[in-house]
Amino acid sequence: MSTVPTTSTATTAPRKGGGRSRLSLPVVLLIAAAGLALFSLTRVISGANDLTSVGQVSGALQLAVPIGLAGLGGLWAERAGVVNIGLEGMMILGTWFGAWAGYQWGPWTGVLMGIVGGALGGLLHAVMTVTFKVNHIVSGVAINILAVGVTRYLSNYTFAEAEGGSSKQSPRIGEITDITVPGLSDWMADLQAHHWFFVSDLAGIIGGVVTHLSLLTVVAILLIPGTWWVLWRTAFGLRLRSCGENPVAAESLGVNVYTYKYVAVAVSGGLAGLAGAFLAIVSTGIYQEGQTGGRGYIGLAAMIFGNWMPGGMALGAGLFGFTDSLKLRGGAENVHAVLLFLAILLVAAVIWQLVRRKYIGAAVSAVFAAGLFVWYALTDEVPSQFVDAAPYVATLLVLALSAQRLRMPKADGVPYFKGQGK
Repeated sequence: MSTVPTTSTATTAPRKGGGRSRLSLPVVLLIAAAGLALFSLTRVISGANDLTSVGQVSGALQLAVPIGLAGLGGLWAERAGVVNIGLEGMMILGTWFGAWAGYQWGPWTGVLMGIVGGALGGLLHAVMTVTFKVNHIVSGVAINILAVGVTRYLSNYTFAEAEGGSSKQSPRIGEITDITVPGLSDWMADLQAHHWFFVSDLAGIIGGVVTHLSLLTVVAILLIPGTWWVLWRTAFGLRLRSCGENPVAAESLGVNVYTYKYVAVAVSGGLAGLAGAFLAIVSTGIYQEGQTGGRGYIGLAAMIFGNWMPGGMALGAGLFGFTDSLKLRGGAENVHAVLLFLAILLVAAVIWQLVRRKYIGAAVSAVFAAGLFVWYALTDEVPSQFVDAAPYVATLLVLALSAQRLRMPKADGVPYFKGQGK
């Protein structure tokens, strides 16, 4: 009897995890340590000691949270097969509702109402896309436009009449309690102040997450592993993800696809609304017209960079938040130092590509590395216009470099009709 079919089956069987090996925790930690060492080297050479200071890291975390929450909202919707371009509009609703309730009844009430405001935008998006089969992009853009108009109209009838408010901003909102780990915070600040290689950078990162940390920031951070557990470790999450991969098969197994899509998009809007409430209550303590500043779109970019996974999305949000914080502390000097970091990173990429015998890629990376080295050597700082554009430039670069490895849910953005598989 021939054994060829058995052998063939054994050799062609897909590996667990879709044929792609996953990095183990020790390898991830080693990569993170190498990246921090490279960043520390940049800091030592450039003299930009504020790059990894406690204040820099703390500011980056505060800027990353709204982006991460918006990205998390996008992940919920798109894992169920609904593209949510309307994250920006849902964030705007969250800022207004959060501020409106926050200045009257306290910050935590504002947080709850911000979630409600964003969820209402999410339900509207679900009605248009799931029930009426409107194009997902068109629906999202419409919500973004509608949110601006609605909040502007409501501000004229609420904030404009309130003491300390106007038609473009709310009165001051009460603060949410922040926490500092006593002893550890001071110790990390002292270590960071010595500007030692690697040790001070690690101390700056740890100090940034244990100093003046808002309780709402803690909640936002916990939502990332919480989302992973719900979507990847529960029966509910499996059914929801099946609606984004193959809704016909999901319906054949008894899943109410419409219900799961509605729930996912409502949660998506609620998370975007929470991001908006964070901006109004924690970041600024006041609602201001236009304060989202495109963070909903950047959150969507962070989700795509993370390959529709919570961990990768959090990494992308952290990257964009850190880039945004550079212009607030040290500005041109910090961004100028990042040029050196990118040049060194490209040199490492050249070596890696040469090892893998990808000579064209190595040549292109070498050209860009040389250009960045020349730019860094011939200048003392970068133009202020480039500093302001740095977060958006980083967004474009990250998306361009990560585009080759992305895999969106198969039915993402595809209209679904109940019973179409029969």
